[in-house]
Amino acid sequence: MKFNVHGKTLQQQLAAVSKVVNAKNALSILDNFLLEVKEDSLLITGSDQETVMTARMEITNQGLDGKIAINAKRLMEVVKEVSNFPLTFEIEENTGVVDLLFPGGHFSFMGVDAAEYPQSFETDDLSIEMTIPAEVIQSGLDYTLFAISSETIRPMMTGVFWDFHEDDITFVGSDTHKLVRYINSSYRPGRNTSFILPGKPAGILRSLIGKDTEFVKIRKDDKSAIFSFGDFRLGCRFVKGNYPNYNRVIPQDNPNELTVDRQVLLAAMRRVSLFASKASSLVKMSMDDNFVTLQAQDLDYSTKADERIGCSYEGNRLSIGFNSVYMLEVLNNLPGEQIIVKLSDPGRPGLFMPFEQKENENLVMLQMPMQVIE
Repeated sequence: MKFNVHGKTLQQQLAAVSKVVNAKNALSILDNFLLEVKEDSLLITGSDQETVMTARMEITNQGLDGKIAINAKRLMEVVKEVSNFPLTFEIEENTGVVDLLFPGGHFSFMGVDAAEYPQSFETDDLSIEMTIPAEVIQSGLDYTLFAISSETIRPMMTGVFWDFHEDDITFVGSDTHKLVRYINSSYRPGRNTSFILPGKPAGILRSLIGKDTEFVKIRKDDKSAIFSFGDFRLGCRFVKGNYPNYNRVIPQDNPNELTVDRQVLLAAMRRVSLFASKASSLVKMSMDDNFVTLQAQDLDYSTKADERIGCSYEGNRLSIGFNSVYMLEVLNNLPGEQIIVKLSDPGRPGLFMPFEQKENENLVMLQMPMQVIE
């Protein structure tokens, strides 16, 4: 097996596929990339058993088709050092010897029998196929990924929920402390189906969808999906279980409405949160007339802070407590200069949303309140 490739292009594709490969694997074969030559294409595959990714790139094939597994860390280190050169790979599949030639030099190292590498899983014959605009998926993941949980005690909350309806697609992320619901009606699936995409493949998908990607093709069954776009193919298994009814936790009657500059509130929250209790990160928000006052204190260190900023407020006087860490995440991920905060009472969640929703979009971020002891 012999082929020519430019080092920089190879380095870029290896970096993309490496996002799937774990630093430590239960199966040692998964420490490797699978390299497969098919006519004028090189397919680079990485896997952690639950997620499989393949990148395709054009090559000049000077020999027979074939495949071999090569240690991912070693190959990336080697290619990085010669990325500015045209490269020639000469691989002896029977012995596993890999010769890498570049102008003025030569590397030789060992590969692994490709037969040991796990086969990529396929969706079953009853799979559903959809072609979704890439910008819809990009926006959905941009808004929701930060809100998912990292605690495996609630596995359903460790992924992004994709909820397809006849006339829209809804993305949901939640860790039970905060929740994001993003509805996009510019794409109409024409069917009702759903799945929970784990955080790792969701993050990879988000990072690889580029400006040049117009559509993402999805083929799915009840257990897994394959996402195809550009030169990439990403397959993964879904998180098992039923996602909670997210609409039920979003309060509908919120008579108190705060309109405020997002950056002003964000900066004030950062400053005041420096004096919040390390144990609770509690910051109290008090709304009255056209001002909102932020207050925090740490009784253990006898410190406190307060700051008042201008706003537009309609409703009754109200004080409500929020975890400042989650609040900063929400404010950082909300779009627009002005935002609206809808509140009911100190014991019910607060709703955060852009002042102006984009056409065919509806974005709501929810944060659970904390008890305030006066």
